[in-house]
Amino acid sequence: MSPALGATQLAGGRTEFLVWAPRAERVEVRLLDARERLVPLSAGERGYHHAVVEGAGSGCRFFYRLDGDKQRPDPTSRFQPEGVHGPSEVVDSMFDWQDSAWRGLPLERFIHYEIHVGAFTPEGTLEAIVPRLDELRELGITAIELMPVAQFPGERNWGYDGVCPFAVQNSYGGPLGLKKLVNACHTRGLAVVLDVVYNHLGPEGNYLADFGPYFTDFYHTPWGPAVNYDRAESDEVRRYFIENALYWVTDFHIDALRLDAVHAIVDPSARPFLEELGAAVHKRAEELQRQIWVIPESDRNDGRLIRTREAGGLGLDAQWSDDFHHALHTLLTGESDGYYADFGKIEHLARAFTDGFVYSGQYSSNRRRRHGNTSRDIPAHRFVVCAQNHDQVGNRMLGERLSQLVSFDGLRLAAGVVLLSPFVPLLFMGEEYGETAPFLYFIHHSDPALVEAVRKGRREEFSRFRWRGEIPDPQDEQTFLRSKLNHELRRNSGHRVLNEFYRELIRLRKQLPSLARLSKADMEVAGFETEKALFVRRWSGSDQAFAVYNFSDSPATLRVPVPSGEWQKLLDSAEERWGGSGSSIPNAISSQGRSSITLGPRSLVLFHAD
Repeated sequence: MSPALGATQLAGGRTEFLVWAPRAERVEVRLLDARERLVPLSAGERGYHHAVVEGAGSGCRFFYRLDGDKQRPDPTSRFQPEGVHGPSEVVDSMFDWQDSAWRGLPLERFIHYEIHVGAFTPEGTLEAIVPRLDELRELGITAIELMPVAQFPGERNWGYDGVCPFAVQNSYGGPLGLKKLVNACHTRGLAVVLDVVYNHLGPEGNYLADFGPYFTDFYHTPWGPAVNYDRAESDEVRRYFIENALYWVTDFHIDALRLDAVHAIVDPSARPFLEELGAAVHKRAEELQRQIWVIPESDRNDGRLIRTREAGGLGLDAQWSDDFHHALHTLLTGESDGYYADFGKIEHLARAFTDGFVYSGQYSSNRRRRHGNTSRDIPAHRFVVCAQNHDQVGNRMLGERLSQLVSFDGLRLAAGVVLLSPFVPLLFMGEEYGETAPFLYFIHHSDPALVEAVRKGRREEFSRFRWRGEIPDPQDEQTFLRSKLNHELRRNSGHRVLNEFYRELIRLRKQLPSLARLSKADMEVAGFETEKALFVRRWSGSDQAFAVYNFSDSPATLRVPVPSGEWQKLLDSAEERWGGSGSSIPNAISSQGRSSITLGPRSLVLFHAD
C-alpha cells in the first residue's frame, strides 16, 4: 500500500513526506525547526517525490522547495497555522475519539442544519458550535452540515475560495477543532455533513499548478481553467481529491460529503471521476462499518448522478433539489427574475413533490433550451430540499432571508412545505426562529486587484435581477459581522413561537409513520391553480396524513380528495397559538371521499387518520 499524500507522522519523531510534483525535477523539504534544514526528496515514478525524515515530528513547520527556487506550502497540508501563504505543519493524527458505537444514520433520518462556522457564533470557531448542539438536538435536528472548512485566504470567507483542501481553516480552530466538534456531535446522536469543493480552488494562495497539471485549459469554468479530471496525468489529480474525501470520512469520522456544484466538473471519460469518488467512499464505509453518504449539488437536473451504477447512474446517494426551492420561493415571494422566471405556478411545486425535478426535459425560458431528464423513478430520500440555504440567501444582493421577504404566516407555510415533504429536509442556520440578520457574501483577500475583481463579478451576477440598493462590499469586515446570528432572538415572543412551530413539525415528521416513511409512490398530490393551493396526502400502511397549503393572500375553500373515514387535525398554522389570526377548521372531519376545507391566507393544515 502506497503512503498517504502529504506529511504523515511516524513513530520515533519521524515524518514521511510524499508529494506529487511532476513539474519539478528536484524537490526538497525545508524544515523550519531549530536546525533550519533542507532535506532532498527522492524522485519516483509518475512525478512523485518521497522521503522519511528524522526529527520532524508533530508541530514541525515546513515548506517544499521546487528546483531550488519556489518555496510553497504542501499541496496536501493538514494545517496552515499562518494562512495560505505560510508554512505547513506536521499534524499528529491521534485523537481521543468517544464515538466507537456510532454507525451513522440512514439518509431517511437526516434533517440537515446548514452552518457557516464563522457566522454561527460570536467566536466563529468549530468548538464554539458545541454548546449549541443540545439546542439543535432538542429542535429535532439529526445532522449538522458545515459549509467548507478547507483553508482559505484571510479569516472570513464562505469557504468556496479554499486552496488547501486537506487543511482545516486555522481561524476556525484547525483540525483539532473539527475533531472535537464531530466527536461532540456523535456522542449526541448527531451526524456531520461536510461541504467539499472539487470543482475549483480559490485564486489566492492556489499553488497547485506549480507542482503539477491539476488544471487544464481544455475546459473552462466560471472560476477559470477546469480541474484536470480527464486529460494527461489526470489519474494523479483524481487520486488527490479521492484521497481528500477518504481523509475526511476516515480521520475526522465525517458522515456525509456534500459536493459543491458538480456541474462545473468536466469529465467525459468512460469512468467519470464522480463515479470513482462515490465508489471509493462507499468502499471505505464498508471497511469502517459506518453509513457514509455522498450528496452532490448540481443545476443540471440529471438523474444519472443519483441512480445506481447498476441502473447506469454514477451511484451517488442524494442531491440538492434547486427546483423544489425555486418552486416554493416564487409562490411565497412572487419573484420572477433570473432563474425564478421558470417557476411561479402551483403545478411547479406539485411536480417537485411527485417527481423531484420540475424540469425533466421541458423547455426552460430562463435557459432558452430544454433542461433536465426524468427523476420520477428516483426514490424520495435521494433529494435534499429546503426553503433557504447559503446559496439562495447569500447570492441575493442584500442577502435577505425569507424573514425579510415574506410575512410571519409565510414563514410557517414554508416550514410546513419542507418538513412535511417526503424528501430529506435542510434548514439554514437561524431559519427555525426567523433570524433577521442577512447572510451576505464576504471575503478577506490580500490582493487589491482580486478584491476589485470580486466586487465587479458580484455586480455582473446581479444584473439579471431587478434588485435595488447598494451592494455590500464583500471585503469590508462589517459585511461579515452583519451576517452573524443573534441567537437571543429565539427567546423573543414571535421568534420563540416560530421556533416551537418548527419543533412541532419535526416531531410530527418523526412520529407519524406516514410522514417518517419517505416515499413518492405512497403519496397523492393535487394542485389548485386558481386558488393557489396544494393538497398532499401521504400514507404508510393504514397510517395516513394529508396537508393542505394555501399560498394566496386570501382565504381559499377547497374540495380536497380525502379518503373516507375519520380524520383528526394535528396542526393548523392559522391558530393563535402559532401566531395566526385564528382558524375555523374543525378539530376533526368525517370524510365521504371528498371534504371541503377553508384555509386562511398563507396557512397550512395537517390531518391524520389511522
